Amino acid sequence: MSPTTTQLPGRPASPSAATDVLRLPPRQRLKVSEIFYSLQGESTFAGLPCVLVRLVGCQMRCRWCDTEYAFHGGEWMSLDDVVRRVRELDCPLVELTGGEPLLQPGALPLLERLCDLGLRVLLETGGGLDISPVDPRVHRIVDVKCPGSGEHEANLWSNLDELRGSDEVKFVLADEEDYLFAREVIGRHRLVERCPVHFSVVFGELEPASVAAWILRDRLAVRLQPQLHKLLWGAETRGV
Repeated sequence: MSPTTTQLPGRPASPSAATDVLRLPPRQRLKVSEIFYSLQGESTFAGLPCVLVRLVGCQMRCRWCDTEYAFHGGEWMSLDDVVRRVRELDCPLVELTGGEPLLQPGALPLLERLCDLGLRVLLETGGGLDISPVDPRVHRIVDVKCPGSGEHEANLWSNLDELRGSDEVKFVLADEEDYLFAREVIGRHRLVERCPVHFSVVFGELEPASVAAWILRDRLAVRLQPQLHKLLWGAETRGV
């Protein structure tokens, strides 16, 4: 853990407390991997202090996934407890991420409650589940999976028709084939006319300078987005 980040100490639930949470309806509880305060690492909000709520579970298995620890484990929490922890960290920007946060029924009411607090709320989703039910006040960051991920057939293309100007789209590129795929998707769906579009690279596999050259060659109106948290604290550090 970097000394510049803060994470609430673990509060192991007693067996009876955990049972009480599991008795709640699915929309009133969440399985949480971690809640922490750090700098936002990606998107147009990169570099800003942010509270990140990472939920457990994902239906995808991207080859280059950097949060596999969120596939399993975690702690069941009531929505009230999640909101309380976010408020304790006292930051106006909060992101719900995963894993895939939209897998859990409690994600949608949590997003609504965070918006009701007057917070700037971000959702990072893998792009395989419907984003249309998300509260319109939420700033949605939607991945489009490229072939190098091994999950490009899981993209829910109807999500791109739901995009608003306040949303963002992200492509993670492993090689030039991924770049060409992303370029074609951007043109076919006219994405740069709809919202900001980001290109990121698989850390340690593709040089950002190569992507920069391709963007300039093709005059794409996209942003090359380094993963700031990995540059600051390394690729393997959790809770940042």
